[in-house]
Amino acid sequence: MHTERTIREIPFGAMGGVYAEDDIDAVMSVVQAAARPGGSFFPLPEETDFQNAFADHEGAARAIAVNSCGTALDLCMMALGVGPGDEVITTPLTFVCTATCAIARGARVVFADIDPATLCLDPHAVRQRITEKTKVILPVHFAGLAADCDGFDAIADETGIPIIYDAAHAVSTRYKDRPVGGRGKASCYSFQSNKNMTTLGEGGAVTTNDEEFAEIVRQKKTFGYVYGPELRVVTVGFNYRLTKVQCAVGLTQLAKIDEVIARRLEAFRHMQRMLEGVEEIIRPAGIEAGHGCHLYVVRLDTDKVTFDRAALLHVLKNKYKVGCAIHYPALWSWEVLAQLGYSERAADCPIAAKACRQVFSLPLFPHTTAEDCEYIAWAIKQSLVEAGK
Repeated sequence: MHTERTIREIPFGAMGGVYAEDDIDAVMSVVQAAARPGGSFFPLPEETDFQNAFADHEGAARAIAVNSCGTALDLCMMALGVGPGDEVITTPLTFVCTATCAIARGARVVFADIDPATLCLDPHAVRQRITEKTKVILPVHFAGLAADCDGFDAIADETGIPIIYDAAHAVSTRYKDRPVGGRGKASCYSFQSNKNMTTLGEGGAVTTNDEEFAEIVRQKKTFGYVYGPELRVVTVGFNYRLTKVQCAVGLTQLAKIDEVIARRLEAFRHMQRMLEGVEEIIRPAGIEAGHGCHLYVVRLDTDKVTFDRAALLHVLKNKYKVGCAIHYPALWSWEVLAQLGYSERAADCPIAAKACRQVFSLPLFPHTTAEDCEYIAWAIKQSLVEAGK
């Protein structure tokens, strides 16, 4: 039955976490200390404290704080010696840097298909893509739902190929009730502004249980330095450091991340209930404790409608003012990858190709209310009717 509602705007927010007075106090404390006579933004005890706390939270032996997930991935590729002639297997349904971190090292990206339920890289599809040139397998914990870690562990055990997880969406994500940060060779996290915790707009981390690998990553993120009685430069490195202020905020953000995700999970669960029975919309899988709740990604079931996603989103965004985002276009559709010949890869991954035409993310955040969820669901139902006219 049609129910009249007042149209109101629900934007897709630029901030995914929560900033409060504790974050402001952390920034001011560092700046005030640096401004005193003899003060400085070095050394970085906050970095050590943040790294230790983050490693503990994510179930890993070590964490290395860096300035983005993109640079975290880049560091892992360098630490593993990825270069020309190598192949890196990953998913087409991800942010562009999951692929370009390998391309930048001269390697070839090989796309494998995704699990149709979870939208994560499928280990069975990966097995079909492995060759003697495969250097790394790079799964993504998509939207905050853990990939099949056991499946990828089995591949690593059988082949010796290291698994690097793109965990940009996955702070607090758990697999079989264990944090994902200790799985594989390493995991790469993001603290960019729309993530569930954020270090002043940008930031990231690498977690690992491999002490030798951690040290290589640490050296490469700091100009190749080895600190000691005499400063040494032992490898080619860069400045991929997180600042003192950002590490201080990382600690305050980490202290409340579980509360933030609990609030997001409540909104996700409410939206699941609101969209139950809407057969044109495929709801996300795994919305339960252990999901990182970064993105609430639904799919338009194009087998059940006569219009495409663009038609639906045109109505939803322009008439009903519900901000939506697309996470993500297929990687091969980006101009830079198309120019490198990857546009021909769509036929290799039919499940991902279809999903990439269907997915869109709804504006669910820590402050989203039950009333917001009810309005969004109502707007989707109305838009489905109007897009089909």
